[in-house]
Amino acid sequence: MTGAIRFVYLLAVGMWIGVMAFLSFVVAPTVFGVLGPPQAGDVVGAIFPRYYGIGVGLGVAAFAAALFLRARSQRPTPWAVALLALVVAIGASAWSGAVVHPQARRLRAALENPAAGTEARDEFDHAHGTAVALNGVAMLAALMSLGAAAAALRH
Repeated sequence: MTGAIRFVYLLAVGMWIGVMAFLSFVVAPTVFGVLGPPQAGDVVGAIFPRYYGIGVGLGVAAFAAALFLRARSQRPTPWAVALLALVVAIGASAWSGAVVHPQARRLRAALENPAAGTEARDEFDHAHGTAVALNGVAMLAALMSLGAAAAALRH
């Protein structure tokens, strides 16, 4: 049973890191390189709700598996670090998906108005920067969780 739960943890964290890296370093730059900013923003904006939902779901699955593994481990401290890192990663993704993305989407729509001033652009840029920072935090925290789990799994 423990072997299956280890697999679930490693699969969930690995997939989550892969999804984050693929969207950040392949999908978004490619879409913005092929399409103009308005269309690229529409495409990437349509992807984000699923992206955040999948990320949080994988994070919760990894958290549940890590909690189980910590309870059965002779080395619970690394699992505690892995769990704490997952809380940070899940929190960053959930905040970005539930708060920052909807705000950025509203601001982006406001920018389509020709009367939109520099204040709207500044607010959108701030929301976008916040989303990028939160994505970086989630990715680094997920990697930290994976590193802590690797230490816990060494025998």
